[in-house]
Amino acid sequence: MDYFNYQQILTPKKGCFLVSEPFLPDPNFERTVILLCEHNEEGSIGFILNKPSILKFDEAVEGTYNFNAPLYIGGPVQQDTLHFIHRSKDQLEGSIQIGENIYWGGNYEQLIAIINSGQINKDNFKFFLGYSGWAPGQLEEELKQKSWIIYKDASEKSVFDINAKMLWKEILKGMGGKFKVFANYPVDPRMN
Repeated sequence: MDYFNYQQILTPKKGCFLVSEPFLPDPNFERTVILLCEHNEEGSIGFILNKPSILKFDEAVEGTYNFNAPLYIGGPVQQDTLHFIHRSKDQLEGSIQIGENIYWGGNYEQLIAIINSGQINKDNFKFFLGYSGWAPGQLEEELKQKSWIIYKDASEKSVFDINAKMLWKEILKGMGGKFKVFANYPVDPRMN
């Protein structure tokens, strides 16, 4: 299963992955993979792809029924807000393209209507409570501190088809070399 065509880049850009270093001390970002959806002079925004919450979509969003899609913790910022990425460009107006067949957001009322009509494939969507955000220059500073590995061009399959619990490890393994070694580091090296 080769979802990765590895090429590390040194500067972040929209549509890349931020992969946390194995021993990043921030519990919000321990062993996370973030899809960067915006990066410019005003700052950066992304969503953690591999941190599921205990809630399902229909438990958290009023007006929806029998739609038990998982909700992920997108990051520590504004966890009372709902965000989504998808691979269904034609279903939602106003979506922003992030990568090849990867879109961010879109018309919320249209989304709810599609959900309630049963015309949605939940495997084509990822829903997030909150987001990960960086002020101007903050992400670059974290990169200098080697908190993140930048992985060029997230693929549709890597975003939507790999089990969230395995995503961090699978990306590092797919990168090969020292990153393959990182993938096997224990969470607590004292337990080795």
